[in-house]
Amino acid sequence: MSAAEGPLVVGVDTSTQSTKALVVDAATGQVVASGQAPHTVSSGAGRESDPRQWWDALREALHQCGDAAREAAAVSIGGQQHGLVTLDAQGEPVRPALLWNDVRSAPQARRLIEELGGPKSWAERTGSVPGVSFTVTKWAWLTEHEPEAVRAAKAVRLPHDYLTERLTGEGTTDRGDASGTGWWAAGTEAYDEEILARVGLDPALLPRLVRPGEVAGTVRDGHGLPFSKGTLVAAGTGDNAAAALGLGLRPGVPVMSLGTSGTVYAVSQHRPADPTGTVAGFADARGDWLPLACTLNCTLAVDRVAALLGLDREAVEPGTDVTLLPYLDGERTPNLPHSSGLLHGLRHDTTAGQLLQAAYDGAVHSLLGALELVLDADADPTAPLLLIGGGARGAAWQQTVRRLSGRPVQIPEARELVALGAAAQAAGLLTGEDAAAVARRWKTSAGPVLDAVERDEAALTRISGVLSDAAPLLERSAGSS
Repeated sequence: MSAAEGPLVVGVDTSTQSTKALVVDAATGQVVASGQAPHTVSSGAGRESDPRQWWDALREALHQCGDAAREAAAVSIGGQQHGLVTLDAQGEPVRPALLWNDVRSAPQARRLIEELGGPKSWAERTGSVPGVSFTVTKWAWLTEHEPEAVRAAKAVRLPHDYLTERLTGEGTTDRGDASGTGWWAAGTEAYDEEILARVGLDPALLPRLVRPGEVAGTVRDGHGLPFSKGTLVAAGTGDNAAAALGLGLRPGVPVMSLGTSGTVYAVSQHRPADPTGTVAGFADARGDWLPLACTLNCTLAVDRVAALLGLDREAVEPGTDVTLLPYLDGERTPNLPHSSGLLHGLRHDTTAGQLLQAAYDGAVHSLLGALELVLDADADPTAPLLLIGGGARGAAWQQTVRRLSGRPVQIPEARELVALGAAAQAAGLLTGEDAAAVARRWKTSAGPVLDAVERDEAALTRISGVLSDAAPLLERSAGSS
């Protein structure tokens, strides 16, 4: 292994589809080794994964890192948000985890909002109006449909908590990931006992909240991983908060992440509370806030349209009045959990490439519609939009975002920002630095800037009009499920 300037740390991203591990030089940010292993996810309205495969994938990813992982002085886990992990008294999963994109709890989400004072009350209380993705709605679904699993549960965890606990033997979480549960109160930064009582969840089943910069624990014996006993373990956090750390975000800088889901977010020093539910008022992993809007349909949905058309994902063609709303998995923004894809304006002369471009437009339209709500009023409207995630490398995604946003677009060269953010969090344990400051020292956000182009107002207006006109049809599909 090449000599490192500083101690080595490990950052992990346990996402929907795979677990990735990076071994990083804490002094320079250089990635000295990496590994990745896949997960399986069930299909249909119910999206589930066995948490034990996350652990197996972590072991495989670290094995691929070789000797470098053995020298790590600290480790941190960033993970997919919202997932409901139920464990028995031995720490084994009671059932597969309900993932963020499992939409079966839509009725429970609607009922909880009504029972606890409506959207405004929820937003002021927890920072967010709980949508179908939120953990509290999944627990409510489980109590109604699988009461035997609820009775067997002796611990309730989020995905990143599960892996951290297997490392340390202690149940912990952080404010960033806890803020996506629906049972964490934003004002007090503690679990909301009234909400927990409403859904019948004993707070004793929940993990301890670890403060930013605090050590969550140390690696215990018998873990089957390359870490030495006593290796420091950071609190970890949710994937979006980890990516914000990985970019070293300062307040007001907009981010669009193009992955399985699409997100727009920015760090804010003001606690958000959007009663419309479009913006989730998440906490970040440092002590600030991370207002965020998320769509369920992004790169996978557009890739599916490309596959149906028999096209490469880059084979887009301009010049069309066709509109395609690619809500193939239901949708979270706008809140249409049981909707499906919708095509409008098809003509004899419409080409397959134009249909594909319409799918890109529909996906980006949903994200840009929330961007102004995510950003504080004093944010610079001309600041470059940081484009990250798997789609950020695609020319069709880049050009669609430029055309529909009217902003310059910056493409950070650093990859695996969730794992890098986790690594920065681990490095902060060793150096005493703020994790975002570590990432800025590593220059993770550096990358080319694409100049702004004129905003395509006609396309935005057309898509908004079709969505408005189709809303009754899309809402009816929810009622018929």
